[in-house]
Amino acid sequence: MALYMFYLCICIWSQNPYAHAFYTPSSSTQTQHKQQYNGVIVNQFSTKLCAENKADIFSTGTNAAPAIMCEVENVPLLDPVPDGYKRLFLVRHGEVINPGGDRPVYYGAMDVSLSPLGELEAIEAASYLAKYHLQHVASSPLSRAKFGARQVLARQQPPLAADENDSNDIQILEGFRELDRGAWCGLTADEIDEIELDLMARFDACDESVTPADGGESYPTLKTRVLDARDELLQMTHVGRASAIVSHLQVTRAMLSDALGMDVTEMAGLTIGTASITCVDYSEDGKAVVRFQSFKPECGLEESMDGAN
Repeated sequence: MALYMFYLCICIWSQNPYAHAFYTPSSSTQTQHKQQYNGVIVNQFSTKLCAENKADIFSTGTNAAPAIMCEVENVPLLDPVPDGYKRLFLVRHGEVINPGGDRPVYYGAMDVSLSPLGELEAIEAASYLAKYHLQHVASSPLSRAKFGARQVLARQQPPLAADENDSNDIQILEGFRELDRGAWCGLTADEIDEIELDLMARFDACDESVTPADGGESYPTLKTRVLDARDELLQMTHVGRASAIVSHLQVTRAMLSDALGMDVTEMAGLTIGTASITCVDYSEDGKAVVRFQSFKPECGLEESMDGAN
């Protein structure tokens, strides 16, 4: 049976021009991983989902049309972009160094740095996307996202014939900046709830009366600016082509919840792993089809710390 499934995946993949080869961990990541993580030897042909159940990456809403899952490599096998559609890959940045140290504090739009593990995670996400011919790579203006965007762009294979419509630079869009936590930056969830009982729960439920002071944003405000930036990138992306966005947890939630037809009050419940990839196809008339969500290429890296954000 295993041999049959391997043959089936080979056949599907070989006929798919958007999937030239199986994903394998990047050689640079393998080298760094062995240097930084106690000499662990990474099997370059081993990749698994960072989810308790691999079905977790698939959406079940009315706008979900999940990709086939290869049983051998556990990676989504995507068909070419459908006629009349554009494709966006939504990439979250890797693990960060939480500014609170042992206290997992909220940092939101603060420009915090990636951890060494977070950089390796970003490289793995970029390696997965290397097989897709991306027209544009967009990014949040924050450094943790720009690092990932640079990795994605650097690993794009130049087309056989140069396409004058492709961008050789990262498109920095302010609308993809992470949610601003305002006065809550530097506080833990418990410390925020000490200000007023159930403050975080009310915020997640989009009670805009509890939006933090000092420039803090609500989820509805965030979602509006994120979707404006997404539409700007879609305008730049040609029909039949794909682009990528490297951004943040709440930014990805905003786009994914919209694609799934979810209310903004539900978006805080969406799981988006560090350096994970979500794929959405958009038709010219505005229909969104989610192919997979929060898929995380994995090659034996440690599990990331992903607390407050």
